[in-house]
Amino acid sequence: MQPLIIEAAINGATSKSANPHVPRMVAEVVECACACFDAGAAIVHHHNDESLLHARHAAAPYREAWTAIYARRPDALLYPTMGSGGAQATIRERYAHVEALADAGLLRLALLDPGSVSLGGVDAQGLPAAVDVVYQNTFADVRYMADVCRARALAIHVSIFEPGFLRVALAYHAAGRLPPAKIQLYFGGPALPFGLPPTAPSLDAYLAMLAATDLPWMVGVLGGDVTSTLAPLAIERGGHVRVGLEDYDGPRRPANEELVAEIVAMARRAGRRVATPAEAAAIIGIPLRG
Repeated sequence: MQPLIIEAAINGATSKSANPHVPRMVAEVVECACACFDAGAAIVHHHNDESLLHARHAAAPYREAWTAIYARRPDALLYPTMGSGGAQATIRERYAHVEALADAGLLRLALLDPGSVSLGGVDAQGLPAAVDVVYQNTFADVRYMADVCRARALAIHVSIFEPGFLRVALAYHAAGRLPPAKIQLYFGGPALPFGLPPTAPSLDAYLAMLAATDLPWMVGVLGGDVTSTLAPLAIERGGHVRVGLEDYDGPRRPANEELVAEIVAMARRAGRRVATPAEAAAIIGIPLRG
């Protein structure tokens, strides 16, 4: 069985009021990312301190943080986020920071989100909150992202929010047009009612779709706790695990490196070795840094 790849998604939209440990500013991101690598993470994903609703994301804060992280951890695997689509911005504008970071030699792992999904929390009545938030990526957007990553020899994190997202990714894979990829299976926890719930039958459904491929896959629970749900199954079945304060929702206020350490301990109990960043890069097909 492959070594276990652990990804730490360290901030996302999580605020300091929700968890004081979440890193928001560049210096905090640097310290937290390095602590997560030291704890056993092979990949760190983070956002700038800007709204997810901003369609255009800045490259400069990523460049500043990553330069400092690489100085301490030359083997680090890092990747950014991107803004939502719609009338407010074209895919060229939304993906410009990804291209700029790649062209600066700082990016080896990009993101490709092959679909659209309504996102929002649950209100006091237990209903999906009445918000107008759709994370939108058209088929034309997907084609653009795939072509950019292939042209720049980038590997990709492929976000799977719904089964239809995976069908699109598998179509590119079958056509030989999918760059080297990590398939990120996102499950909707209690706080975010989207997609499949974090249960064994849900994971089985996705694994059935992936059965004819050798694509590495990773589980994550948005608005819940992957540690107490799908992490043990992923470790047992040869998958990989994403943790972090971007995703976590629960009664505790853990630090990101604590969540990473919990998965490391779980893997050790299961007899599965944890991957280094170099091993994770080899498993996914991420190119070496120049």
